[in-house]
Amino acid sequence: MAFSELIEQAGGAGLFQILLLLTFILPCFMVSFHTLLENFSAAVPGHRCWTQLLDNGSAVPANMTPDALLTISIPPGPNWEPHQCRRFRQPQWQLLDPNTTASSWSEADTEPCVDGWVYDRSTFTSTIVMKWDLVCGSQGLKPLSQSIFMSGILVGSFIWGLLSHWLGRKPMLSWCCLQTALAGTGTTFAPTLLIYCSLRFVTAFGIAGIFLSALVLMVEWTTTSRSAVTLTVLACSFSAGQAALGGVAFALRDWQTLQLAVSVPFFAIFLISWWLPESARWLIIKGKPDQALQELRKVARINGHKEAKNLTIEVLMSSMEEEVASAKKPQSGLDLFRVPVLRRRSCPVLVVSFSLLISLYGLIFDLQSLGRDIFLLQVLFGAVDILGRATTVLLLSFFGRRTILAGFQVMAGLSILANTLVPPDLQTLRVVLAVLGKGCFGISLTCLTIYRTELFPTTVRMTADGLMQMVGRLGGMMGPLILMSRQALPLLPPLVYGIISIASSLVVLIFLPETRGLPLPDTIQDLESQKSTAAQGNRQEAVTVESTWF
Repeated sequence: MAFSELIEQAGGAGLFQILLLLTFILPCFMVSFHTLLENFSAAVPGHRCWTQLLDNGSAVPANMTPDALLTISIPPGPNWEPHQCRRFRQPQWQLLDPNTTASSWSEADTEPCVDGWVYDRSTFTSTIVMKWDLVCGSQGLKPLSQSIFMSGILVGSFIWGLLSHWLGRKPMLSWCCLQTALAGTGTTFAPTLLIYCSLRFVTAFGIAGIFLSALVLMVEWTTTSRSAVTLTVLACSFSAGQAALGGVAFALRDWQTLQLAVSVPFFAIFLISWWLPESARWLIIKGKPDQALQELRKVARINGHKEAKNLTIEVLMSSMEEEVASAKKPQSGLDLFRVPVLRRRSCPVLVVSFSLLISLYGLIFDLQSLGRDIFLLQVLFGAVDILGRATTVLLLSFFGRRTILAGFQVMAGLSILANTLVPPDLQTLRVVLAVLGKGCFGISLTCLTIYRTELFPTTVRMTADGLMQMVGRLGGMMGPLILMSRQALPLLPPLVYGIISIASSLVVLIFLPETRGLPLPDTIQDLESQKSTAAQGNRQEAVTVESTWF
């Protein structure tokens, strides 16, 4: 693992790494805003059909109360509240008679909301549901728009994972920040739902590149002993963004204002990103030792490591000779399935990534079914996520990656399944179980983020991470779609989320190797060496998590 030694000479845990971490905290914080934005910008308000008597001031009889007008204009719904999707064709005056029975009108006396809807604007002054009437017959378009956003992250994870191998990490990060800023701002002024969904797709495409490049750059500029801490801090910043979103949405009740507020900061992030150095690992492997040496000396200068002056191109090339030779061999995404040692890691991680995100996003995109105060729920979800992700650092110092990942997936799945047994009127208990599940998912996701960077060598790490994120986002895309089955089969979504989460934990325990204590691999040969070392039982502990480092 020669590059680890080069990083140590330049300062593997100094001022530069702190500045790098601080730089990545802001984009990771803001990315969560866009990911969960539609919990608020697409919230479904209370609604009913527009009627002549209720909503045309000139037609209202002077001696009629609003409740009486509602009774003769809107039929009762399934829960005996005013129906949200039907109205009476003609006013049913007989319903004002206290002796009238429910059989005094029939389904034939009603019709759909042909003149539109009236929305309750006490919580939100405007949402995309109000703007484009995504209710009743069009209610399926709301989870569809969420899935389109997730599909943008899916495609972006794969495309950027491939392009980063050719273009580098830094240019990709800068471009994706600009793309997210432009597309996110443009979404604010979308005139139609089709254009809105298209711009959300482009925004998500950029977000995938931001998160992917930030994580990999952080890993490749940090020593193995600190990577768990730094990635956990970035994960906590993502969770902090989730909690902050609840407060921002509470202050900004109009979806366009909220959309603008979470998009404009990416222009500043785009400008900040230009100070970042390119990954020296990538530069060396791509045959650019001059630039790699420049970046290493720059990092050493910031960290105050004078011994880095001894670094020369000859030292770099001799140290990384094996890695460079390996990188010259034809590499492609197919290697993840063609090479046996990579295939044995890729397939199980794909299954785990898919199952984890299908359950996670199914849970967090369904806030309105858990309670009335969705702002508080969002803050609670973010807060427990921070606690869970921060706890991961401590857990990683005592337990292996496999144990943590599998264990908390089981706990999350059991929390979801337990919620199916709780009556709807016990809202507090439902919220507690949902928050517990969200916290367990936070720990699992943080562990998986660290775990998968350690499972693959530098030569295919970005490609592998892009593919894993792509498949994970496929799960995230399907999560909201499964919620559409709730009307016909109310228990199906939670059963799917819970069972899949528990089943995938078995995949982790059975098929994936433990990486705790192993240096970050640079080549496929390193993976073979790890396997050999583990088989002999001579693996040395190389990961010491220092919680006081940051």
